[in-house]
Amino acid sequence: EDPIQLKEEGNKYFQANDYEKAAQSYTQAIKLNKDKALQAVLYRNRAACFLKKEEYAKAASDASRAIDINSSDIKALYRRSQALEKLGKLDQAFKDAQKCATIEPRNKNFQETLRRLGANIQEKLRIQFSTDLRVQKMFEILLDENSDKEKREKAANNLIILGREEAGAERIFQNNGVSLLLQLIEKNPELVLAAVRTLSEMCTGHKARATAILHYLGIDSICMWMSVDNEEISLAVCSLLQAITDCLLGQGKEEHHGKEEAVVLDTKKDLRMITMRLLDMLVSKKVSGQGRDRALNLLNKNIPRKELKDHDNSRTIFVIDNGLKKILKVAGQIPELPDCLPLTENTQLSASVLLNKLYDDLRCDPERDNYRVICEEYIKSKVDPQDMDKTLHAIQVVSGVLQGPFDLGNKLLGMKGVMEMMVALCGSEREIDQLVAVEALIHASTKLSRATFIISNGVALLKEIYKKTKNEKIKIRALVGLCKLGSAGGTDYGLRQFAEGSTEKLARQCRKWLCNASIDVRTRRWAVEGMSYLTLDADVKDDFVEDEPALQAMLELAKTSDKTILYSVASVLVNCTNSYDTKELVPELVQLAKFSKQHVPEEHPKDKKDFVVKRVKRLLKAGVVSALACMVKADSAVLTDQSKELIARVFLALCEDPKDRGIIVAEGGGKALIPLALEGTEVGKIKASHALAKIAAISNPDMAFPGERVYEVVRPLVSLLNTERDGLQNYEALLGLTNFSGRSDKLRMKIVKEKALPDIENYMFENHDQLRQAATECMCNLVLNKEVQERFVADGNDRLKLVVLLCGEDDEKVQVAAAGALAMLTAAQKKLCSKMTEVTTQWLEILQRLCLHENMEVQHRGLVIAFNLINADKDLAKKLVETELLEILTYIGKQEDPKKQHIINVAHDCLTRCMDYGLIKPLSQ
Repeated sequence: EDPIQLKEEGNKYFQANDYEKAAQSYTQAIKLNKDKALQAVLYRNRAACFLKKEEYAKAASDASRAIDINSSDIKALYRRSQALEKLGKLDQAFKDAQKCATIEPRNKNFQETLRRLGANIQEKLRIQFSTDLRVQKMFEILLDENSDKEKREKAANNLIILGREEAGAERIFQNNGVSLLLQLIEKNPELVLAAVRTLSEMCTGHKARATAILHYLGIDSICMWMSVDNEEISLAVCSLLQAITDCLLGQGKEEHHGKEEAVVLDTKKDLRMITMRLLDMLVSKKVSGQGRDRALNLLNKNIPRKELKDHDNSRTIFVIDNGLKKILKVAGQIPELPDCLPLTENTQLSASVLLNKLYDDLRCDPERDNYRVICEEYIKSKVDPQDMDKTLHAIQVVSGVLQGPFDLGNKLLGMKGVMEMMVALCGSEREIDQLVAVEALIHASTKLSRATFIISNGVALLKEIYKKTKNEKIKIRALVGLCKLGSAGGTDYGLRQFAEGSTEKLARQCRKWLCNASIDVRTRRWAVEGMSYLTLDADVKDDFVEDEPALQAMLELAKTSDKTILYSVASVLVNCTNSYDTKELVPELVQLAKFSKQHVPEEHPKDKKDFVVKRVKRLLKAGVVSALACMVKADSAVLTDQSKELIARVFLALCEDPKDRGIIVAEGGGKALIPLALEGTEVGKIKASHALAKIAAISNPDMAFPGERVYEVVRPLVSLLNTERDGLQNYEALLGLTNFSGRSDKLRMKIVKEKALPDIENYMFENHDQLRQAATECMCNLVLNKEVQERFVADGNDRLKLVVLLCGEDDEKVQVAAAGALAMLTAAQKKLCSKMTEVTTQWLEILQRLCLHENMEVQHRGLVIAFNLINADKDLAKKLVETELLEILTYIGKQEDPKKQHIINVAHDCLTRCMDYGLIKPLSQ
C-alpha cells in the first residue's frame, strides 16, 4: 500500500509494454498518495499509459491534472499536447508545445512538433475556409429562385455529398446550415428531398449534432413532413428520423477514433417524445398511408429489443401502456368503410407485425396478461349490437391480432360470443360484413380446435357465399377459407365434391383472379393463398405451371413486400417443385397394408420425377430465380423464418440439374442463397447450404460469388461436413470446398479458420469411396496453405501417415489426390521428407508403386515425391539409391515417349541430383 512502491511497480510494467497493468498501479497509487509532487508524477505517468492505449481524452485529462499541480511540468505539457493533437484540437496542442519550447528552447523534438502542428493548423484553416466558401456558394444557388434548375440540382447533390463527410457536415452545421435547410424544406418543394437527405447525413453517427438538429427542427415538424402522401419524401424523412434515433440509442456508425464525445443530455426524454409522436401518427387522419407505414416501420425497428439477453424492455412496456390501443385501431381498420384512416396495402400487416414483436418482447406472464387485458378491453369497447360498423371493427382487430401474436389471437377468439359473431356475420346480407367475417374465419381456422368449430358452424355458409355472391373480393376469400379448412380440419366434405366435383375448376378461378390486374393487390393476395392449398393437387400444380400469364402474375406479386404473399408464393413453388418432405414408404409395410385391405396412398403420375423436372424447367424459364432473389431482400419483419425455409427448399430443387445452375447464378441465385444459409430455421439453413454446395461444386467461384461474397459461402459448406447430414450433402460440400481451396490462399485460410480441417480428415477415413476421394482431393488443395503444412509437420499426429497410406489405395482417383498432396507437402516442407520414411514401414513400397503406375498422372506425382526426398537430404537420397528405386528411375529415364516427356524429365532430375551428391556416376565414366 505504499504509493512510491506502486509507482515503481507501474514503471516496471510500463517498460515491459504492459500499459494496462501500469495504469492500474498508478491508479492505486493516486488513491493512496497524499503528496502533491508525487501526485503530479503519477498523473503524468498514467497519461503516458493512456497515450499508449490510444485513450486520448483520458490522457489529456490526466496531463491537465498534473499541470494544475505544477504548471511547468514539461513532461505533462508535452503529453497533453500529444493527446490534444490526436483529438483534433490542434490550436490547444500548439499552445502546450509552445510552452515546452519556451522552457527548453534547444529541444529539437519540441521545435519539430511546433513546425508540424503549425503546418497542420494552416492546412486545416485552408480546408475549413475552402469548405465554408463551398457551403456558402451552394446555399446561395439553392435559395436563389432565379438560379438555373440544373445548377440548383447540382448544388443540392453536392450538399448531400458534403454532408456525408465529417468535416463537411460540421461546416454546414456551424454556418447556420440547419436554418437554411429548413428554409429549403418550407419554401422549395422541389428541393425538399435534397434538404432532408443532407440533414440525414449530418445526423448519422454524431449524437450531439443529431440532438441539436432534432430540437431545432422539432419532432412535430419532422412527423408532419413524414406524413405527406409522397413515397420518396416520406421515406427520406423516415431515414432522417432513423439516423437521429440511432444516435440517441448509441447505434449506427461509430464515432471516429480518437474524437472526444461531446456531452449530451440524457436521451431517454427525446426517445420517448419521438415514440409518442409516432404513436399519435398512427391514428391521425391527417397522416397519409405512406406516413403511417413509415411510423409503423420505425416503431417495429426501434422499440423491441434487438437481443433477448438485453433485459431492458422498458421501451416495449412504454408503447404497450401508451399506444397499444392505437396500434389495435390501425389493425382493425376496414378500407371499405367511409371513416377508414388512409392506408396502403402493407399498413395493417405492418401493424400485425408490430403487435407480434411487442408481444414476443415481453419477459413474464404478468406483462403478457396486461397486454391481453388491454386487447380484450379494446375489443369489448367496440362490440355494439346497435352499431354494426363498430362490431365489424372489433372482429377486424381479432383478425389483425391473429396475423400477429397468434397465441394471443387464439385467446381473444375464446372471448364470449366472438366466434359466434364471426359465423353470424357470414350470414349477413351486407357484403362488407361477409368480407370481414370470412377473412377473420380464415385466420382463425389455422388452429385445429377453432377449425373444428368453424367446420361444424361455418362451412355451409362459406359454400353458400362462394356460390351466390357476385363480389369477387368475397368470393375469393370464401374459396381460400374452404381450402384452409380442408387443410386444417381434414374434413370429409372435400374440395373435390365442392363446386361440382372439380378442384381444377377452383384453381382455374384462382388463376383468373391472379391475372386480373384490375383487382387490388390485397384481394389478389388471397388468390395466391388459395393456390398454395390447391397446388397440393398434382393436376392443379401441373396446369398452373403451364399457365404462363398466371405464373408470371404470381411471380410479379412476389416482388411486393407482403408477408402473406411471400409465404403463399413460396408455398406454391414448393408444391410445384415437390420440394416438401415426403415419408418414404417401406415396401414390406405397403404389401402388409394391401394384404390387410388398408388404403395405401399411391404416387400421382404427375408427381413422378419426369413431371417434376418439366415443371422446374418451366419455372426457370418464367424467371422464378429473379423473383426468389427479390423475395430474399424483403425486410425481416415480412420475410419470416418459415418463408426462408420454403424459399431454400425451392432453390435446392432448382439446383438439382447441373445444367441449370448457370442460369441460377446469372439471375442472382447464388447471392440470394447466402443469407438463407446463415439465418432461419435449422432445416432452411441446411437446404440453402446444400443448394450453395451444388453451385460451388461445379461453378467458377469468381463468377458465382464475386468479390468478398465467396468467403461468406465457406461457413455454410463447412456446416454440411457433419455426420447428421446425409452422404450427398457431405459429398457436394466437399466438392465445393475443393473448388474453393483451389482458387486462392485466402480462401484456403478461411476454410481452415472455419475449423473444417478435422472434418475433412475424418472423411478421408470414410469407407464410402466417393466421400474418401472428395475429401482427399480437398486436402490436396489445402496443403498449399502454410498453416496446413505446419499441422502436418507438428509432432503427435498421423496426418502424414494417412496421406502416405492413401497413396497405396486401389482407387485411382484417391491415389491421384493423395499423391498430389504428398508431392506438394514434401516440396514445401523438407522436414516432411524424412518424416515420411518414419510414419509407416510401407512407405518405400508405396513410393515405388506410384513411380511405376500405369496412370501417367499418378506416376508423375510419384516421381515428384521421389525427387523431393532426394533433393531434401543426401543421407535420404543415399537410402533411396540403395533400393530398387534407382533401377526404376534409370528405366524411366531411358524411355523415349513424347507423351511421357514430363515424367522422363523428373526421372532425369532425380538421377542428376544423385550424381551431384556423388552417389552415382554417369555411364560415360
